[in-house]
Amino acid sequence: MQLKRVAQAKLPTPWGCFTIVGFEEIATKKDHVALVFGDIPSDTPVLTRIHSECLTGDALFSLRCDCGFQLEAALKQIAKEGRGILIYHRQEGRNIGLLNKIKAYALQDQGLDTVEANEQLGFSADERDFTLCADMLNLLGVSQIRLLTNNPEKIRVLENSGIKITQREPLEVGENPNNEHYLETKANKMGHLLHLHHCNCKH
Repeated sequence: MQLKRVAQAKLPTPWGCFTIVGFEEIATKKDHVALVFGDIPSDTPVLTRIHSECLTGDALFSLRCDCGFQLEAALKQIAKEGRGILIYHRQEGRNIGLLNKIKAYALQDQGLDTVEANEQLGFSADERDFTLCADMLNLLGVSQIRLLTNNPEKIRVLENSGIKITQREPLEVGENPNNEHYLETKANKMGHLLHLHHCNCKH
């Protein structure tokens, strides 16, 4: 177990009152949170979204990605269902950090795609560690989920970490002229399961 559960409190939102649960990585002291809605302990698989931190998309309304749209849509869907979890995975910019993400944006402005930009900065296409999310689910007492995702890598890592995924539910929102190339790269180079309106994608 890489994490410990530290604190929790009520968190009212426009879509209903969640419980925010705070976790801390034991080795690094880095923090993550989960937003829990309704009664979680159950034999019924829990609707779950793993949302990676994106300051530019989540808080600053960037149209370069689909992150802010996915965050809002997931919270709405969980609240509508009356039960679910949103894990806010604090690994900004696929875990290269905010300032490196801005550097990657600058390289994308020069014509590179998101994968090429990360690699030119010396990183892999995706540096995130989703095993932390499995630890958070275990600490919440959850072992079976319906996962809101377009990313098969999340499914693979969670299942290898002992989380049973009974269903994948797509979360395709936020496509716009500013992020078309970004979404095409996610589909063609990273294997995300997307059905884009303006894309000659392999998926």
